[in-house]
Amino acid sequence: MNRVSHYFGGNRQLKYVLVTLVALTVADGIVSQFIVSYGVGREWNPFLQTLIWQDNFLLIKLVTALLCALILWDMHKTRPRAALASSLFCLVSYTAIVYWNVGICLATLV
Repeated sequence: MNRVSHYFGGNRQLKYVLVTLVALTVADGIVSQFIVSYGVGREWNPFLQTLIWQDNFLLIKLVTALLCALILWDMHKTRPRAALASSLFCLVSYTAIVYWNVGICLATLV
């Protein structure tokens, strides 16, 4: 147990960024599924176009987001600045994507 707590000890700022990034990724999946199922938009990611109709789509999004977060956390052990910069770039990108998708949802409801 000490090894695990030692491995996940460290940069608190990066932890917050990665948790927020995972949450935004799942939020993107929820909003994307809503947009596609109501026919007001489409999934532009070619890898996810076929998966969005499956029941386990959100689980796939969650698992891949967690995997990416773990890779970035592992990267932080040897390259902390690069890991934080990459994580922040992804966070800003996903924030923009979620806002865009929520905007589409709100525009169709009005």
